[in-house]
Amino acid sequence: MQAAAARSLLACHASGVTALTPKSTASEKGRVTITDSFSGLRQRNVVDGAKRQNRSRVSASKPSKAVTTAMMGNGLFTQTRPEVRRIVPEAKPGTKVVKVVYVVLEAQYQSALSQAVRNINRTRKDLNVEVVGYLVEELRDPENYEMFQKDLADANVFIGSLIFVEELAQKVKAAVEAQRDRMDAVLVFPSMPEVMRLNKLGTFSMSQLGQSQSAIAQFMRKKRQEAGSGFEESMLKLIRTLPKVLKYLPTDKAQDARNFIMSLQFWLGGSPDNLENFLLMISNSYVPDAKDLGITFSDPVVFLDTGIWHPLAPTMYDDVKEYLNWYDTRKDLPANLKGDKAPVVGVILQRSHIVTGDDAHYTAVVMEMEARGAKVVPIFAGGLDFSNPVERFFYNPISKSTMVDCVVSLTGFALVGGPASQDHPRAVQALQKLDVPYLVALPLVFQTTDEWMDSSLGLHPIQVALQVALPELDGGLEPIVFSGRDSRTGKSHALYDRVEQLCTRAVKWAELKRKPKADKKLAITVFSFPPDKGNVGTAAYLNVFSSIHSVLTELKKDGYNVEGLPENSEALIEEIIHDKEAKYNSPDLNIAYRMETREYERLTPYHKALEESWGKAPGKLNSDGQNLLVYGRQFGNVFIGVQPTFGYEGDPMRLLFSKSASPHHGFAAYYTFLEHIFEADAVLHFGTHGSLEFMPGKQVGMSDMCFPDSLIGNIPNVYYYAANNPSEATIAKRRSYANTISYLTPPAENAGLYKGLKQLSELISSYQGLKDTGRGQQIVSSIISTAKQCNLDKDVELPEEDAVLEAEERDTVVGRVYGKLMEIESRLLPCGLHVIGEPPSAMEAVATLVNIGAIDRPEEKIRGLPGILARAVGRDIEDVYRGNDKGVLKDVTLLNDITQACRTAIGAFVEQTTNSKGQVVEVASKLGSVFGLNFNEPWVKALNQTKFSGADKQEMRTLFEFLGFCLEQVTADNELGGLKQALEGRFVEPGPGGDPIRNPKVLPTGKNIHALDPQAIPTTAAMLSAKIVVDRLLERQKVENDGKYPETIALVLWGTDNIKTYGESLGQVLSIVGVRPVPDALGRVNKVEAIPLEELGRPRVDVVVNCSGVFRDLFINQMNLLDRAIKLVAELDEPDEMNFVRKHAKEQAAELGLSVRQAATRVYSNASGSYSSNVNLAIENSSWNDEKQLQDMYLSRKSFAFDSDSPGAGMAERREIFEKALATADATFQNLDSSEISLTDVSHYFDSDPTKLVQSLRGDKKKPSAYIADTTTANAQVRTLSETVRLDARTKMLNPKWYEGMLSSGYEGVREIEKRLTNTMGWSATSGTVDNWVYEEANSTFIEDEEMQKRLLETNPNSFRKLVATFLEANGRGYWETTEDNIDRLRQLYQDVEDRIEGIDK
Repeated sequence: MQAAAARSLLACHASGVTALTPKSTASEKGRVTITDSFSGLRQRNVVDGAKRQNRSRVSASKPSKAVTTAMMGNGLFTQTRPEVRRIVPEAKPGTKVVKVVYVVLEAQYQSALSQAVRNINRTRKDLNVEVVGYLVEELRDPENYEMFQKDLADANVFIGSLIFVEELAQKVKAAVEAQRDRMDAVLVFPSMPEVMRLNKLGTFSMSQLGQSQSAIAQFMRKKRQEAGSGFEESMLKLIRTLPKVLKYLPTDKAQDARNFIMSLQFWLGGSPDNLENFLLMISNSYVPDAKDLGITFSDPVVFLDTGIWHPLAPTMYDDVKEYLNWYDTRKDLPANLKGDKAPVVGVILQRSHIVTGDDAHYTAVVMEMEARGAKVVPIFAGGLDFSNPVERFFYNPISKSTMVDCVVSLTGFALVGGPASQDHPRAVQALQKLDVPYLVALPLVFQTTDEWMDSSLGLHPIQVALQVALPELDGGLEPIVFSGRDSRTGKSHALYDRVEQLCTRAVKWAELKRKPKADKKLAITVFSFPPDKGNVGTAAYLNVFSSIHSVLTELKKDGYNVEGLPENSEALIEEIIHDKEAKYNSPDLNIAYRMETREYERLTPYHKALEESWGKAPGKLNSDGQNLLVYGRQFGNVFIGVQPTFGYEGDPMRLLFSKSASPHHGFAAYYTFLEHIFEADAVLHFGTHGSLEFMPGKQVGMSDMCFPDSLIGNIPNVYYYAANNPSEATIAKRRSYANTISYLTPPAENAGLYKGLKQLSELISSYQGLKDTGRGQQIVSSIISTAKQCNLDKDVELPEEDAVLEAEERDTVVGRVYGKLMEIESRLLPCGLHVIGEPPSAMEAVATLVNIGAIDRPEEKIRGLPGILARAVGRDIEDVYRGNDKGVLKDVTLLNDITQACRTAIGAFVEQTTNSKGQVVEVASKLGSVFGLNFNEPWVKALNQTKFSGADKQEMRTLFEFLGFCLEQVTADNELGGLKQALEGRFVEPGPGGDPIRNPKVLPTGKNIHALDPQAIPTTAAMLSAKIVVDRLLERQKVENDGKYPETIALVLWGTDNIKTYGESLGQVLSIVGVRPVPDALGRVNKVEAIPLEELGRPRVDVVVNCSGVFRDLFINQMNLLDRAIKLVAELDEPDEMNFVRKHAKEQAAELGLSVRQAATRVYSNASGSYSSNVNLAIENSSWNDEKQLQDMYLSRKSFAFDSDSPGAGMAERREIFEKALATADATFQNLDSSEISLTDVSHYFDSDPTKLVQSLRGDKKKPSAYIADTTTANAQVRTLSETVRLDARTKMLNPKWYEGMLSSGYEGVREIEKRLTNTMGWSATSGTVDNWVYEEANSTFIEDEEMQKRLLETNPNSFRKLVATFLEANGRGYWETTEDNIDRLRQLYQDVEDRIEGIDK
């Protein structure tokens, strides 16, 4: 009887039959066990993931029949019809009908409003209500929008709420504005300002809203300043009390204002009763036909603005002590949930779902959390500031200490502020004080459950922007979709398997807070890519094994069980890969566990989904034919394991597939071992990056059918990620639920000069001193000769050595050579590899500070030091840059003087903070004394010895105060601290990822990396920078193309680049086609406008945009923006010679039988859930036959288009248009935006390079020009690809400063050297832009030098073997011409290394 009663109660909550009364005093009549009650809930109200197991992981099944009737197959995200929200009363003689049309963001009001309308129509004979409701997303569909306009044409009342999507807000505004004067009432609750201005209630209007002088705006600003964090609560109180005051004011204006505020109260109240009285009040007061009916209505029933709600509780609670008293007296609770033994999970809810009775999904989470052994404190807020209820209800009422062990927000919104505006600093402050993990789960808002399940994209892009990206800025983790909505009723329902995943993971995070350190089990996962024993421990710019040893030593001191930890990192390597530093006689990695096939299948429920790609277990990878092998080594409660690779790297046929294969059985077995055999409490993925987060599945909003979700299972995931790579860190965060802890890249140093380049620099110094003597000509001849020996004649136009030159001509030659030398010398390069927990010394940080100090920061009123110094000698720095770029000797010399003076001044400044060992000590106090001087400041003293002694002291003081802050950040160390916080179940401070030179707020490291609000880019500053680069690109192409503009540019967009630069490369695309972004009233960029041709002053150039898979995942809204921009340009009525986009689209439309709009498809990427062209995998693993095969890989994997006209269709293959568009390209183009990562540092750049592909597709087979924009310094450059490859080779691979820095890191350093050579060959394969001398010099440096050869062999023989093999491959494929002696030496060397690795003793 009791069980049945409780299930009945839950069913009522779920169905929305009753809403919780605000001040209920009813006693509880039924008690059941949690498991019983939740099983009842599952039967009635929860979509069970098990029902979906017949769905294919690779291709989505058709929607269910019930949903199909509401679908239109229109390519949009939501395909529901407003008809499901239409109620038309039966015609009755003498009955007045009021028609109401509403538009809302979410569907939670649908059920309560429909119930209110049905009740009016059932109980009243004099008045009936016709109602139809639209979800704002439905208005994208032209058919729906037309229907909306027709509905408004005879509507009496319009209601809108939470209309915050710019393009849809404009549609609502246009449609309602056309009928506003005719309608009896227009009520718009919080929405975009332009929609709010539509409000009309008698004499009440908001037409002045958003204008700075409006009374409402001034009042709100004043109240916000006065109330601070309590602003929203004070506003809600004001809404409650103001109608009582206005009631006694006789004017119509006062009464209309009162009615509007009461309307808002009714709406926020949300229950069927409140909404019924709301409709009656509006009809009675404003609909002429209803005014004489004598309608009576009740005042709004007021609910608590903030409080605690539990589905089994008799009331909402305003006091945490009362709630806890009720909770601990529950008879259905098992003993382990009473008292303080169980973990406590705080849950944050939206009040609107509770008061409207749309709370089935909340009920499911609360009950499942309790079934998983956690006490639950579910809090809510009436507005969108949840920091106040967090402060009130998540702390112990007696001790005032944090009461919860983990917080899960079910709202999907930022903690402070909703879709319109957010206060992230206040949110972070509240969460830091609470100091527990903060998870933000997601209800589906814009899609039904079936639409989400069937979508390869996963979540709607608008929801990703509002409810994934924004909570991440607060430090939110784990964007798990936990509820869907019914397409007909609009009701929310829990997704059982997602609820189970969310609750289990939340409890796991909570247990990290409580479990003793000595008992915690940690699984450290390292990577091996490409698959080779010499590559075990791969991570970007990280000395992995030294870092692991450093981390484990610290954890051991902290009380973790790390029994048997070797004494040093070398011994640790030996333990894991079986022999010291991958040396000889080591046939395999250490096998930690052999998993029998039956055990694997029992513990891995998704194993059958892998058989399509890999056959039955155990397969051939990570297998001995009978068992699946897990590689690694255990030390006490710490397991260090090697993550298996993708598995298809060496198979050219698999690399051609347009979509990536599933993980193989060995990969799945590894994570099964971690969760079920080793029973890890947390996994630490060590360094950038592994394969888990790039496995197939939805882009964002994983289902149980997505492999990253299945693989990570229930293990809390902590991930060390390079601070300069926020985009891929964000993929790890969203797809593998990682708490990403940032680490530094190595300290940057200037590349310097060496060998012939140094000799050349000395000759130029001699020339400057002797040029006016008779020796000038002779020295110039030596400069020309030496420059040619250094292969600088490829970059600088040089005359013959014996040419007789006039003085001015000699200066020009020397200026150009000098400029190129300074470009090489001053280029920043990271030296060595970073070790976790070891910040750079202050002097190591000087080069970074010099570059930070070079940038103008107008938003902070900081002028860059080069600009200050240039003004001190009467020059403008931009003029100096331009003269330097042209090789004007006096400008090259001046710029070098400025650069040296900057280094000297900043070096003197930093020296003030260091001790005798060069370590930074007490930065704050030391700098305090420096800035207290006002005279004799160290930078002033340093500059007094130079020509720049007259530099503006106040500007320098402002700059150096900023540099003092930066110095503290650069040398701070929280990488171990951040990790320990995560492992202790504490809150890790969020922080932006990116380039610390551009954005010093990236530092200190050890933060939980986040990206940015995707709707905030491109910024105005980014558009200005983009225009400079585009102008230089087009000008350079004109110069090299007989004065003609390029008709098409094929370019690449990267996720990290656009985060670091706030959308510069995105802005470049817009600038090339001649459009500009237009921010909305909230500053978000969601629309564009064409720049008139007269203003543009040139033709609109066509583009083919190749977006990386990461860009696609993070910036799908911007892909939408780009596609709309390009199609807008294609449809402009402009002459072909001034609009190449239109010209080509018309030609391609005629050839392919498409409309011009369809033919203007230009925005491409991979299929959803797939990444890269696989060209890099083929080259890294030597698994390709010829260049055509590489080009086929590129075309098959990168020809998936985004269509803004069908955004819900995801990425659709459009290979034919893709090829036609590429065939028109005159140039290819990429960006470099950070000193840490250049063309040969990673394989991504050549993987996305289409230069030779374009040549093969062009009818004339002409090779396109290839350019690289370099914005790593204040003086942005556009170079050819070949110039950039040469610069990269000179400053890194061939530079003793770089390779000796790498070799000082031992085992990992050899791999870094080998990787540069392999990536250089990648550029030969995709673009043919690598000069022969680069290979010759590399061979001379690493092979011909026997001492160097021996060091490489002894340190990492496997990587050295790959280095030798790459030289041979480059020659065999025709990329390197050399002597037969060199080739014979390499062949013999390869055989010798092979024999020694295999243990053959000659």
